[in-house]
This record gives sequence, structure tokens and C-alpha cells, in this order.
Amino acid sequence: MDWAMSLPEPPNAVNLRISGVSIGILILMVASVAINYIDRTGLSTAAPLLAGELSIPPAKMGMLLSAFFWSYASLQLVSGWLVDRYGVRWVMAIGFFLWSAATAATGLVHDFAIFLWLRLLLGAGESVAYPCYSKIIAGNFAEHQRGLANSLIDAGTKFGPALGIFAGGILMGRYGWRPIFMVLGLCSLLWLPPWFKWMPRGHAAAQTTQSRGPSFAEICSQRQAWATIIGHFSGNYLWYFLITWLPSYLVQGRGFSMSTMAYVGALAFCVTGTTTIVTGVLADRAIAAGATPTKVRKTCVIAGLGLATSVVAVAVVHGSVASMACLMFACIAYGVFASSHWAIPQTIAGPLAAGKWTGLQNCLANLAGVAAPAVTGFAVERTGHFFWAFAICSAVVLGGAAAYAFLLGPVEPVQWGSQEGKSSDSTSKSAAMTGQRII
Repeated sequence: MDWAMSLPEPPNAVNLRISGVSIGILILMVASVAINYIDRTGLSTAAPLLAGELSIPPAKMGMLLSAFFWSYASLQLVSGWLVDRYGVRWVMAIGFFLWSAATAATGLVHDFAIFLWLRLLLGAGESVAYPCYSKIIAGNFAEHQRGLANSLIDAGTKFGPALGIFAGGILMGRYGWRPIFMVLGLCSLLWLPPWFKWMPRGHAAAQTTQSRGPSFAEICSQRQAWATIIGHFSGNYLWYFLITWLPSYLVQGRGFSMSTMAYVGALAFCVTGTTTIVTGVLADRAIAAGATPTKVRKTCVIAGLGLATSVVAVAVVHGSVASMACLMFACIAYGVFASSHWAIPQTIAGPLAAGKWTGLQNCLANLAGVAAPAVTGFAVERTGHFFWAFAICSAVVLGGAAAYAFLLGPVEPVQWGSQEGKSSDSTSKSAAMTGQRII
């Protein structure tokens, strides 16, 4: 039935080439997400210096590290609504300005309470990013172009932290953490002039309608929404587990030096990012050649998360070389998953609801950023080793693979309830298949 409902368009209806304008917008999105992740992980890099200078105990440092996710996750619903209601142009610009200003101001503070508020402001500003990305991709990129677009954005989330850890660690060690935060925040603002020049324009750019589109309740009534939320949460659990606890595991669990840990950690992120790009390109080519989005996207997310359960082997095998080989394999598998997991809700929701759907999904999925570090710390403290932390992570990832396999269903645009919604969705579906720009 999936094959019958997802027959490819005739070859002359498929626009294989991404327009120059769309390429420019994609470059800006990739640059912004790399800056996004460098800014949000800057505190992790500076934590050893901060703890000593500001006399921040471990419990309060944990509060600072998690504060970002309080505002980031909780404001996803608001950001999704804003994007669907007002469009991506000024929502993205204002959010980017807020998070850059928060980063720069961090270098000036001496009070813990102000530091905490700036972390909350950073999360609030960055909360607009993914709803904007999904809105742009759902309206600017055809189905067979979304794998590359999403994989490049996801690669930015991997190469950004890798660069931040290396460059940030070296520069903070030489110049201190304060000037680095100020320079990073102020230099980030250089992204805004190109955005104002190339951002989507005109009424179509805003992609707003006279109706409010589907409500959050209507989105929650879709079985596919819960599949994407569970799957995304599971993938995020693995990702935040690696970001927050992999360095400690490598040093404490495997006895690596700090320099060796830095190389291995950066390599893991780079392997993930490279795999994401390669898989995204191959997925797009498969769809352009006639394979259905259902078959291609579901294969990527199910196989990726299914194979990523091998992360438990990292803590089981005895030799360090074998353990790192298992780590790299799990990172490759996660990269396969990451290449397509955002393309699925973009296709299903369509431009009419991409912002709200993404906001809802990202809100709940990013609770993994709160859960993974806390659960891991509890498991390590109670057992004295990392096995159960890796085992729990593997089990969560397996649950995500099962959600995609048994709950998702066909990857096809939803026909929203109202007649107006149906009409708009029909237009969006046609544009998505042919590659016509509607943003």
C-alpha cells in the first residue's frame, strides 16, 4: 500500500537542482547551527576555569549546564507558533541576536544569578533555530533535496562542538574565558548582515495563511507525531550522553590522558558529521531515482538507531582499541539516523505546520538533555562504573528504533482537517514534490 500511495512523479516533474537562492540560505543555516552549538557548549569548555574563579561548586555548575535546556525546551512550542504565524525572517534574526548577545555578555558577569539568567536567555534565543530550519526546508526544498539539507545542518551540530572544544580550550587556556566569550558573541553577529540580504522575502517568504493552521492538539492527535517525538528523544539521549559524559568516561573509565580524550572525542563528533552528510546525499539520490520517502527515510532512522544500540559494547569490551572501534561504529550509526530524522516531520507536517510540529517535537525531545546527564550520573554514582549508564542509553535508543518501525507509518503529507488546510497542504505537497520555492 505504501508503494501505491507514494509513486514517484514523472522525471520531467522533478527538479534535481537546488536553486542558487536556496543554496545561499542553506549555507546561512549551516553556519548558524554551528555557531549555535559552539555557543551552547562554551560553558562546558570553560567550566574548569569558571569553577575556580567564581567558586562555583559542582552542584551549581550542574545547574548552569542544565539551565540552557530549561528555556530551550520549554520555549520550543512558542517558537514553533511564532514561525508558523509570522514566518522565519525576523523570528530567526531576533533569536540569533538574543543568543549572540547572551554569549557576549557572559564574559562580563561575576554573579552566579546573572550567569544563570544569561544561560536561560541563550536557550530562549536558540529555541527559534530548528522551527525556522524546518519551516525553510519544508517550503524551499523538494523531498529529494531534504536529506542533504538536513544532514548539512546536523553536521554543523557535530563539527561545531568539535571546533569549540579544540579552539576554545586552547584559547581559553592562553587568554582566559572572559575575552573568548565576548569575542565569540560579538563576532557571531557578523552572521546577521548576510541573513538580512538573502533571507526569504515577500508574502510567500513568510508562508503564513489567513487560518492559524493545525493546532498543537491536532498535531498531537497524529500517531506519526508521537513516533517522531519518541524517536527524536531517543536519538537525543545518545547524543547528549556522548556530549556530557564521553570525556569523563574516556579519562576515568579508560584511563586516557586529557589530550588523548580530546582527540578521540573530536574524532567521534567528526565521524558522526561526515556520516550524516554522506547518508543524506545517498538518501536524496535514492528518492530522486524513484524510491519512496517512506522506504528511504524509515530505513535510515530505523537502521541507524538499531545499529547505534551497539554503544553498550563500548563499556563491555576490554581493550581500549576495540572499545574505541565500537564507539566509532555507534557514531556512524547515529550519523545514518541523523541524516533523515528531521526530513520525516518536514514531509508529514508540510509548510503549513512545520514550525509547530518541529517546536512540539524539539520541546519534548530535548528533555533528553535534562535526562541523559542526570540518569548517567546517578547510575555511575550508584554502581561505581559506566556499564549501566551505557546499557540504559542503548535501551532508550532501541525504543526509538521501535517507535519508528511500528508507530510511524507512511512518510506522507498529512491532510489537515479544515478545508482551507487541505487546500494549502495540497499546494505544499505539489511544491515539495517538484522543488518549487514557496518560501
